[in-house]
Amino acid sequence: MGFGLAFSPLVPDWVIWTAVAIAAVIALLLLVTRTRGAAIRAIALALLVAALANPSLTREDRDPLTSVAVVVVDKSPSQNFGDRTSQTEAAREALVARLKRIPGLEVREVEAGQADGETDGTRLFHALSARLADVPPERIAGAFMITDGRVHDVPADAGALGFAAPLHALITGRPNERDRRVVLVAAPRFGIVGHAQTVTFRVEDSGVPAGGTAQVKISRDGELVDQRPVRVGAVTEVQIQIPHSGPNIVEIEASPLEGELTPVNNRAVVSIEGVRDKLRVLLVSGEPHSGERTWRNLLKSDPNVDLVHFTILRPPEKQDGTPINELSLIAFPTRELFQQRINDFQLIIFDRYARQGVLPIIYFDNIARYVRDGGAVMVAAGPDYASQTSIWRTPLDQILPAEPTGKMTERPFHARITDPGRRHPVTRGLEGGADDPPHWSRWFRLVDTKSANGTTIMQGPDDKPLLLLSREGKGRVALMLSDHIWLWARGYEGGGPHLDLLRRLSHWLMQQPELEEEALRLVVHGKDLTVERQTMADTAAPVTLTSPSGTTRTLTLDAGEPGMWRSTVTANELGLWRATDGKLTALTNVGPANPREFAQVTSTPDVLAPIANQTGGDSRRIADASGTVELPRILAVRSSDTYKGDDWLGVKMRDASVVRGIGVLPMFAGVLGLLLLIGSLAATWAREGR
Repeated sequence: MGFGLAFSPLVPDWVIWTAVAIAAVIALLLLVTRTRGAAIRAIALALLVAALANPSLTREDRDPLTSVAVVVVDKSPSQNFGDRTSQTEAAREALVARLKRIPGLEVREVEAGQADGETDGTRLFHALSARLADVPPERIAGAFMITDGRVHDVPADAGALGFAAPLHALITGRPNERDRRVVLVAAPRFGIVGHAQTVTFRVEDSGVPAGGTAQVKISRDGELVDQRPVRVGAVTEVQIQIPHSGPNIVEIEASPLEGELTPVNNRAVVSIEGVRDKLRVLLVSGEPHSGERTWRNLLKSDPNVDLVHFTILRPPEKQDGTPINELSLIAFPTRELFQQRINDFQLIIFDRYARQGVLPIIYFDNIARYVRDGGAVMVAAGPDYASQTSIWRTPLDQILPAEPTGKMTERPFHARITDPGRRHPVTRGLEGGADDPPHWSRWFRLVDTKSANGTTIMQGPDDKPLLLLSREGKGRVALMLSDHIWLWARGYEGGGPHLDLLRRLSHWLMQQPELEEEALRLVVHGKDLTVERQTMADTAAPVTLTSPSGTTRTLTLDAGEPGMWRSTVTANELGLWRATDGKLTALTNVGPANPREFAQVTSTPDVLAPIANQTGGDSRRIADASGTVELPRILAVRSSDTYKGDDWLGVKMRDASVVRGIGVLPMFAGVLGLLLLIGSLAATWAREGR
């Protein structure tokens, strides 16, 4: 219960202050002139002015409020190392029990730092603020953090906490912990395909004498590319070749340190995005025809393609007497293109090309060798392929997937996607292909073949092969047995998806990863991690998924669209995830490439010591070298600058209360006010009458 005085003026403030001034002047004159009854008259004037201010006596009925202490428990992945989990639970149980024995203290608990696949690092202060959001600062008695000390959202100073109470850190782990980690010094984000990039790293050891060595393995996309001993603490550079576009996942893994806390951070990950400088394509058109510009327009519209196009307008055997100096044609640089610089191209396209004596036979041997070494050839065939001068009748017959019979099928037909084609990335989901007949225009000519090899992904009338794909050595070959795709490009009968088909086809030939028919991928969408298996087979094998902390699980994939199998899990850890089905391996990184949670895993009181000391609290270990947990005494302290001792920690007990009721008694209202005023006037009159 508390008493007070309140005012509710009957007139404006300036009137009251004017009255006070007049009363003070009159009282001063009375006292200076020593007028009889001056003191009584001054009191009477004061009462009259006070009546204008309308004072009231107040009484407050208050109930005391409990002080609030918060226990923040670190549940981050680093708390699972060693015996920290058991230490944490033992400290939590003992601490909460001791706090609850203090009268007038409310104890709250909050767990924080759990791996969620999005937050990088341990954020205990964020959780502390959220738990105290509904508590006024004057009720907060203090906070206790049970953690390994590796906290990543420590405020710059105690003022940012939002309360004036002690913060105590109880550190789990042991003082003699060892650990080895790989630290990235410099790593590129992008690299040109076919070129090398430099990655700089350093191996660091904690808890052991300096000067040791470590064996380091460097892998790219799961394949070992280098292995070497390095000096601990020394900066090391390694050259990494970028073989393909898209993410190139580079792992740098150091050998384990004897007795170390965990090998999780012995590995650092770099994701280098491979970018092609330019995709160089050589297009050779055997003769002008209606669909010649279809390929040219497609390739010229792609800014990533550097196109070299030759059309043979005048074969060498043509002799019409025209002087050479009057010809506007240029010579076909066969030797430069097909011998000296053939490996500069990622794709060679023969568009209705027939043997015309332009290319010597030896150059076709070069082309076949170029394919086996990793190049790509596309043959867009027409009547030329069925003729006696067919490109088949060259050394390219070793790599082409179908032999012409010498006949043509010339009647209207719809190009149809085969069952394998529905699974293949080149033709899967091609717009209009799911209808029967397909929702695109007809073609009118097809080259008949025999002994077809490879994969037929589109077919013509009587199930005859129309588009075949095959692999030869390290390279790829595509054969389109009709030259009527230009009807789609011209919009005949509504046209067809020529751009989509030809773009996918050319990118598959140039070995773009997203169009591989046998592929295992890991795709991250928010907190979801999807395992995708692209396969031409009828079933997909189970996949073993390994999390950044080393936990494994086996996933059974569910069938999606043709050729695609998927399974989705929650990505509850930051770092490198790995999936394998025994044949293929996929890697992806969730969040930062090298999470702060695993950057430094040895326990330490040093990170939280500065802010704990600013609040009068302490940061100390609760376990000795053997792992035995010893918790200090917990004491209630009313007011102090420090809340710690050798064997105790304190909480700041508050005197906060809440008002339950208020009583108000006006001093100049009713009989009491009338008596005071009349009494003062009567006293003045009585003194004057003496």
